[in-house]
Amino acid sequence: MSARKAVIFPGMGPSRFEDVGKFMVINPYARELVSLADETLGYSLVDRYREADGDYSEYAQVAFLVNCLAVARWATDTLEMEADCCTGPSFGGKAAAVHAGALSARDAIRMTAGFARCMEEYFSTEYTDVVTHSFARTPQDVLERILGELREDGEWCDVSCHIDHDFTMLSLREGRLEWLQQRLRAVGGLPLYTLRPPMHSAAFGALRRKAEEEVFAGIEFSDPRLPIVSDHDGTLVESAEGVRELLLDGFVRPVRWPDVVDTLRGLGVGTVYVAGQDSLFGRVAVTTAAFEVTPLTPQLAMRPRRRRPAA
Repeated sequence: MSARKAVIFPGMGPSRFEDVGKFMVINPYARELVSLADETLGYSLVDRYREADGDYSEYAQVAFLVNCLAVARWATDTLEMEADCCTGPSFGGKAAAVHAGALSARDAIRMTAGFARCMEEYFSTEYTDVVTHSFARTPQDVLERILGELREDGEWCDVSCHIDHDFTMLSLREGRLEWLQQRLRAVGGLPLYTLRPPMHSAAFGALRRKAEEEVFAGIEFSDPRLPIVSDHDGTLVESAEGVRELLLDGFVRPVRWPDVVDTLRGLGVGTVYVAGQDSLFGRVAVTTAAFEVTPLTPQLAMRPRRRRPAA
């Protein structure tokens, strides 16, 4: 196994306050970041997150960012975690930018809250009937046939995430969702979950422009200390401008996780740390077949650790 290591900041999945609330108020790394979020946003993150409805509210998104960063900082100090590069598929790109030194935690918190508000405003009037659906056990040749059938019917659709070689997220009109699920089952596919609002499509160019105009003013980027592997095509991002474009392009470019895995392997990475609650990127076969995966979760950080004996 190669000695090189990488940190993965996962895309955001549903995260209940009950699962992480104790970590946020007890863990010293989380408490420091929660305090920074409170100061930056002008409200109590813990209180708002506890009371929020929905899995992807502004408060849930900021909390997920804070918890990923806190776990990574805890692991760096407590487990002596070291990495040669990092990556952050989808939502995880913001945490990766902070960990790599390209973005301050304060600006990442501002950006996360601003992005959440932009998306809520945009999708309240645009693409209101579009969702992003994930499904597994559907090889690419089979998927292409299904996409062809949709397009022959005059339906709009766009692949938002290539998670694994048979695991995809597709954006489409909600009225065709039931048809898609039935079609997938008929060919042995496994429909999983549906995201609202949708994500990662070239059709959302106006949302990218809105976020750039309304959120990025005053946010400063630096050249990253660690190279960041782009979740869009697996290229290395090593400049401030590259990180800025990477985060903005997340609105309009699909995630291509197998390309990220290929790049990490090409860099000689043998071990990856997954910093944060993850039910996807650190668990799919393309990842587990390529690396030794070490999950770093709030739950792990809360476990008592034995003190090292005095020298």
